[in-house]
Amino acid sequence: MGQGKVIRVVLDTNVVVSALLFAGAPGELVGLWKRGLIRPLLSREILDEYLRVLAYPKFQLTEEEIRFLLFREILPWFEVVEVTDHSLYVPEDPEDDKFLRCAVSGRADFLVSGDQHLLSLPRPPVPVLSVREFLRHIKERP
Repeated sequence: MGQGKVIRVVLDTNVVVSALLFAGAPGELVGLWKRGLIRPLLSREILDEYLRVLAYPKFQLTEEEIRFLLFREILPWFEVVEVTDHSLYVPEDPEDDKFLRCAVSGRADFLVSGDQHLLSLPRPPVPVLSVREFLRHIKERP
């Protein structure tokens, strides 16, 4: 895996939850952020959504487990960004705008998502990649 500048990246909620709770490609992201190869960015609004989704009954996480994920796996590694961009990017799903606004405000190199509304944007302000595309990009870096 190539070294170079740390890649600044916004991770959609589905990507973070998959990375933290399940095996597979998204889980590789945890090692990348812990080794300092990527710098995940988040806004207060994104953090609120991460916590809301982690509390879904289907994940069966206790409050203690959610606190562990927040204070050990997320906050020490993620940079909190003050969102200054208030543009509308995803008319089909305005809830997705928070990820692009964070990416623009935090000068992210990429947004990583599994959301088709984001992946299919014709001209996003920041490149939007799937987890597999992003991992391929990281591995191909010089």
